Amino acid sequence: MTNIAVFVDVQNIYYTTRDMYKRSFNYKKLWADLSEQGTITHAYAYAIDRGIDSQIKFQDALRNIGFDVKLKPFIQRRDGSAKGDWDVGITIDVMEAAPDVDQVVLLSGDGDFAILLEKVRSKFKVKTKVYGVEFLTANGLIQSCDEFVNIEKDMLI
Repeated sequence: MTNIAVFVDVQNIYYTTRDMYKRSFNYKKLWADLSEQGTITHAYAYAIDRGIDSQIKFQDALRNIGFDVKLKPFIQRRDGSAKGDWDVGITIDVMEAAPDVDQVVLLSGDGDFAILLEKVRSKFKVKTKVYGVEFLTANGLIQSCDEFVNIEKDMLI
């Protein structure tokens, strides 16, 4: 049986599916599909904590599916811009999980993760799969993985 680790860049998936389709990603369907392919041994969803009721309910729904939800506080800068990404946290968790699994599944379109996937493929000999909205996913990320799954309407709510 294939051991699978799943890492979800929640903000990236939220905004790309919203911008492309005006709909939300179906995490329950993802879980069911991946469970048919192997055993999910690690599942992390990385989100920003704004303390908004709808986000809290969404985070609870992710937990009920089986994800370990990791939250980082929302930071509003004086100039009005905001900061809140999980790139370093995701990278650390992928590097820690990779030696113990057969496949790393990343949900993101962020090209910064290309070097991470190349590293885990070469160092740990794991298969890598990326889910993203192809039109909004960095080419480098698509090229760095063994398999790219374009998020299409049948994967949405």
